[in-house]
Amino acid sequence: MMHKLLIAGSGGQGVMLIGKVLANAAMKEGKHVVYIPSYGSEMRGGTANCSVIISDEEIDAPVIDRPTCLIAMNSPSYDKFEHNVAPQGMVIINSSLVTRDSERQELFVAKVPANEMAKEMGDERIANMFLLGTLIAATKCVELKSVMDSLKEMLSVKRHNLLPANQRAIEEGMKYAK
Repeated sequence: MMHKLLIAGSGGQGVMLIGKVLANAAMKEGKHVVYIPSYGSEMRGGTANCSVIISDEEIDAPVIDRPTCLIAMNSPSYDKFEHNVAPQGMVIINSSLVTRDSERQELFVAKVPANEMAKEMGDERIANMFLLGTLIAATKCVELKSVMDSLKEMLSVKRHNLLPANQRAIEEGMKYAK
């Protein structure tokens, strides 16, 4: 199975962290992976997206023209990339920031109020983890254990105190896929 994932938002929303965690988790599971980040010219607040391909077999081309799944963390990202999603594909939106419905009836759309959920948990920085959880539960592209092992490696030691909250956020996000 091949998963062609596009994660998009603005700088500071944790877009690249989701991509890196997915790529690292897939490698831990012995899968083939391509990870391509793309940044706007701005630092925080500018556009940011990344492509991640996860496959059980060799990946011929590293470019995603039709993602099978899009995570849209904000409205500009949703507006820009929704039309690229493959037919019968999935879109996971941060419904805290994306308010319009899909223009395409054939897409599966999961609306996750990630910012509100993160506020309820007391840390707005983990909004991206709710969306990551929905993605991994819906696509089964990687296992939760691999994701948590990757997060532990990628977060600096001084941020390991965030691991329990990240795991809770991922697990809550997984419930949205059901």
